[in-house]
Amino acid sequence: MESEGKIVFTEEQEALVVKSWSVMKKNSADLGLKLFIKIFEIAPTAKKLFSFLRDSPIPAEQNPKLKPHAMSVFVMCCESAAQLRKTGKVTVKETTLKRLGANHSKYGVVDEHFEVRHMAHISFVLC
Repeated sequence: MESEGKIVFTEEQEALVVKSWSVMKKNSADLGLKLFIKIFEIAPTAKKLFSFLRDSPIPAEQNPKLKPHAMSVFVMCCESAAQLRKTGKVTVKETTLKRLGANHSKYGVVDEHFEVRHMAHISFVLC
């Protein structure tokens, strides 16, 4: 449902999102890893943005550093969505956001990379 250019969920849709997150949270490490693997399927060059994947002979899905990273990204995104629903804002510390932005910029992440992540989210949800 759309209202003045914003997507507005019904109470039933909101309840489904909250319920889905409570189920996914239990398996966030594996789901986060699957999301990143989907990103790498859509955009294989994205692996080059990760120093621990760039020159690694280990397949991405077996790299011991990817799963913890993927889990933290997955949890932060899902928790932020839940906070936004409950309070109307995301309560991630400004210093955390600035650090994340600086790191992403330093590693060469550009707007197009976030479009790939959005496509991966959609593909991931549909699978």
